[in-house]
Amino acid sequence: MTLFKRTILAGSLLLATSTVYAQTAAPAPAKPATPPSFNQTVRLVVAADGSGDYRTIQEAVMAVRDFMQVQATIFIKNGTYREKLVIPSQKTHIALLGESRDGVIITYGDYSGDAEKHSTYTSSTVRVQGNDFSAENITFENSAGRVGQAVALHVEGDRAVFRNCRMLGNQDTLFLAIENSRQYYQNCHIEGTTDFIFGASTAVFDHCTIFSKSDSYITAASTTPRQLFGLVFLNCQLTAAPEAKQVYLGRPWRPHARTVFLNTEMGAHIRPEGWHNWNQPETEKTATYAEYQSTGPGANAKGRVAWSRQLTVKEAKQYTLSTIFGNWNPTK
Repeated sequence: MTLFKRTILAGSLLLATSTVYAQTAAPAPAKPATPPSFNQTVRLVVAADGSGDYRTIQEAVMAVRDFMQVQATIFIKNGTYREKLVIPSQKTHIALLGESRDGVIITYGDYSGDAEKHSTYTSSTVRVQGNDFSAENITFENSAGRVGQAVALHVEGDRAVFRNCRMLGNQDTLFLAIENSRQYYQNCHIEGTTDFIFGASTAVFDHCTIFSKSDSYITAASTTPRQLFGLVFLNCQLTAAPEAKQVYLGRPWRPHARTVFLNTEMGAHIRPEGWHNWNQPETEKTATYAEYQSTGPGANAKGRVAWSRQLTVKEAKQYTLSTIFGNWNPTK
């Protein structure tokens, strides 16, 4: 064999060997993909003294990416934040976490009919429009005083949770604003004068303290005929200022109002008749006002209006979070 042929044969064998190796070797590992920013948890700090990432809560909210798919936590240091705060609809999964309930105060003083011509719908100190919002250890306050409708907290997003919070105001303190909104309040303090828990949402108040500041009405539900549940109070405590001695549990803002108190301790300030028809007798046929096994001097069922009712054991068992909220569990 000539030298030229031997050279050609050796080169062919080398190419074949390389080809076999290339076919059997393990591929290089792929680099892990970086999750998109809306799937990465966020934690920001707000401090009025400048020691955090932002001085105002609104700045921190707007710094979070739109339509987050995981929680964005905004930790708020103790301080008084004079802000008219809005959680826009595109800011989802926002969690406001206060350093302490009484130490973190969000306050403003707009009211219906003021110089800026605000209404009940625009007077709120805090307005929550985004879904999957939560707040813990925070005070929401409308500081306008007894000047008429003045909302401290307006909630219209779905799946909103409030734990260990205070809602302070007078008339219309807490606005449960729209029908397609589910809200859960746990261990909260809510106070006011007239209709200070009102609106169309499906809302559960679990172990909350409801404090009446004057003779008037606690609730004013505007539940629609399409809703099976409106305002539900579980294991709450109804208390009052010394001057509040004649307080109704509720009156219907709209004809199909639904409000139920279960296992609630009711003080002596609750009127024997319990409920008022808002001077519209026809609503007695459409509103649903009910109670179950409440206690205290204000819970005596004998004096209640004939068009309210006491639930049976079977009916009361329907008032569970899974039945009221469906596929959403606010305790997780």
